[in-house]
Amino acid sequence: MEKVVSAAYLRSVFNGKRVFVTGHTGFKGSWLVQILQWLGADVKGYSLAPEKTNDLYNLIDGDELCYSSVIGDICDLHKLQGEIVRFEPHFVFHLAAQSLVRRSYDKPVDTFMVNAQGTCHVLEAVRSLQQPCVALMITTDKVYENPERGTPFKEDDKLGGYDPYSASKAAAEIVVESYTRSFFNPDDYSKHQKAVASVRAGNVIGGGDFSDDRIIPDIVRALEFGETVGLRNPHSVRPWQHVLEPLGAYLMLAAKMTEEPVRLSTPFNFGPDVNDTLTVEDLTKIFVARYGTGGYKIIVPDKPLHEAKLLLLDSNKAYKLIGWKPQLNATQAIEMTADWYADKENAAHNKCMRQIENYFGSF
Repeated sequence: MEKVVSAAYLRSVFNGKRVFVTGHTGFKGSWLVQILQWLGADVKGYSLAPEKTNDLYNLIDGDELCYSSVIGDICDLHKLQGEIVRFEPHFVFHLAAQSLVRRSYDKPVDTFMVNAQGTCHVLEAVRSLQQPCVALMITTDKVYENPERGTPFKEDDKLGGYDPYSASKAAAEIVVESYTRSFFNPDDYSKHQKAVASVRAGNVIGGGDFSDDRIIPDIVRALEFGETVGLRNPHSVRPWQHVLEPLGAYLMLAAKMTEEPVRLSTPFNFGPDVNDTLTVEDLTKIFVARYGTGGYKIIVPDKPLHEAKLLLLDSNKAYKLIGWKPQLNATQAIEMTADWYADKENAAHNKCMRQIENYFGSF
């Protein structure tokens, strides 16, 4: 595997630095906390408590990996601002979100509050900092107005969203752009010294995700109980990528932003190769074959909710500006994920660290 994002480079940037992570108890946040701790950073997390006892953060004993772990609501501006300002972070990674499309139909108001207003709160807290800071606002590939024509989206394409989740994330992007222009304008960097970028990644998979209404956890639960996997949208095409791909990209971008804060304070896509596309059914076949025995069937929902069936990202900007490109294809990402779940002997943290060290290499 070509090491596009090297451990040695990242450690030279993050070792000994203070890094504030919102949503650190979530799936992606739990992986990010492990990587940052491995790189020598002091991590302060701010998030709601894990929803389930078997959430990855609990399985890796995440509190032990953090300099400080704060259980708090991203919608509580006063508390969030106080925690960020007191910590004086060199970096902020904003991952906290209501991240499930189907849940956004059940709780649209909460989804907009967390994803749009919560992003505003993080940026307002960053504005209160007196020292230089790099801040990455993590959104999603679903922020684009999607006519499903098969054309990969570029960063300057029209924002939009059919479902409340997608629309709330598009709204978050508008918030980021407004704050960047109004308070963190790159032309005035010498005055405010804040470098801010939004980052948009594809459908992330990886070991340790036990959320509801996500394809990999649904497959794992079915296989472990000896049941048949049910597929509601078997022909939907997604930019599948292992969780280490976008996290490595975020870290690489943040590191580069310390060198070129003005040029890189801009949105970025981080997706797999546009020709590396698999359907939900393709993913299921590969996962089941790698994991072991099992089968699947197609289910037709009584009242299907709208979800985009085709979604592709153009990540050429990331390659041109920071030299990032995917290191894993979709099949490798699926097989790595299946290997994590199939390994019943090793502890969750050990399984994660083995894949982290293999992906980033040695120092």
